[in-house]
Amino acid sequence: MSSASSSVRRIAATVLAASAVVGAAALPASAADGDRHHQRPRVEISRVQADSPGREDRSNRSLNNEWVEITNTTRDGINLRGWTLRDRDGNRYRFDNVRIGARATIRIHTGSGRDTRTDLFQDRNNYVWDNNSDTATLRDDRGRTVDTETWGRRR
Repeated sequence: MSSASSSVRRIAATVLAASAVVGAAALPASAADGDRHHQRPRVEISRVQADSPGREDRSNRSLNNEWVEITNTTRDGINLRGWTLRDRDGNRYRFDNVRIGARATIRIHTGSGRDTRTDLFQDRNNYVWDNNSDTATLRDDRGRTVDTETWGRRR
């Protein structure tokens, strides 16, 4: 009897030890996941004006009142060359040699205009962002998603 209970205790101790090792290995991964989800991206979509105020008559003024703001949350400037901003339908704006300063914000307008340090223009003749529902996705030069902003209900 005592050898049977001794075997049971050894098996139970082995199972508990294995569980502790697996639990300890899983803990850092889940803690890191939690931190990742709460960490702000280095560059983020900070605001979207999808519904151009006033009459939507496809004038350049109306098109430029539709925009997306992108903010650099770091202390260092970042070159956005090769980065893209897309909507759910696949319309894409590709950044040229654009540098966003430390803790700075740039606004990407839909219509035409002269690019400045704070305002970029997609030079489009039609609206990009759906008023009721859309998703703006910012990707880096390697195609990795940096940030997304979704509004309204999905179609």
